[in-house]
Amino acid sequence: MKFEGIYTPVITPHHEDGSIDRDGFAAMVEHLIAAGVHGLINGGSTGEYYAQSMQERLEMASLAKEIIGERVPLMVGTVAIRLEDSITMAEHAAKIGAASILVGSPPYSVPTERENALNALAIDRAADLPIMLYNYPGRMGINMGEEFLDRVGRSRNFCAIKESSGDINRVHLLARDYPHIQMSCGMDDQALEFFAWGAQSWVCGGSNFLAREHVALWKACAVEGNFAKGRRIMSAMMPLMRVLEQGGKFIQCIKYGCEMNGFRAGPPRAPLKGLNKDDKRQLEQVVRVLKRTVAEIEAE
Repeated sequence: MKFEGIYTPVITPHHEDGSIDRDGFAAMVEHLIAAGVHGLINGGSTGEYYAQSMQERLEMASLAKEIIGERVPLMVGTVAIRLEDSITMAEHAAKIGAASILVGSPPYSVPTERENALNALAIDRAADLPIMLYNYPGRMGINMGEEFLDRVGRSRNFCAIKESSGDINRVHLLARDYPHIQMSCGMDDQALEFFAWGAQSWVCGGSNFLAREHVALWKACAVEGNFAKGRRIMSAMMPLMRVLEQGGKFIQCIKYGCEMNGFRAGPPRAPLKGLNKDDKRQLEQVVRVLKRTVAEIEAE
């Protein structure tokens, strides 16, 4: 499977009491497909999978597939502390007809590279679907290093990796030494560098509310090869990247961004809290300037 374009990890809208707003979720999915994203991810961290019960995770994956149908590929997240839970999600993804699964390192346990690879291979056997790995040492505590990549590479299903380490040397390593594993941008403020090194896809939470702008950057770099235009779009997006990453309010910003666009997002689940007035005002200003600037660049 080739991963190309913008893959959006869809938010999970909530009612004020914290219950899942399924109608709000359906509206978000329809909006993203209409906005031109190339794939949707259910069960990513942007969707707050970690705050959901296993039953909720299974139900939301099924709902996502029901809404999407065959219009765009659905990727289902399988990350969990327990291998048994990851296997349950992988089996369910195959059952509902998902196009692929997202496989990360199990949080907190800090396995060795061999142990982590065996964990990933067990998830692979449960689904037998194309896999995008998710390397996020900042959250999981470990890197998917060379021993890990060599071991999982024995299965044809491991065909892509979302690289979220923030280490540009990892981009170089993947591009040069693992060209058979498609590299996907998982570090928003390095998107331009990822595309320069051959990435063809970008998994980006911000595309929940700025889909067209994210598609514009991908198209300029990965399709047109116009990095002069790409640098201008990236420059316009950098203030947003700083706002999203500062102060640990990524999900809160994404959800408020969706509400700015008129969609129901609701509050994040505990322990997270919504943005305060100053944070909202800052995001509103950044998004207003970003949209105007990118529209001007696209109109030239």
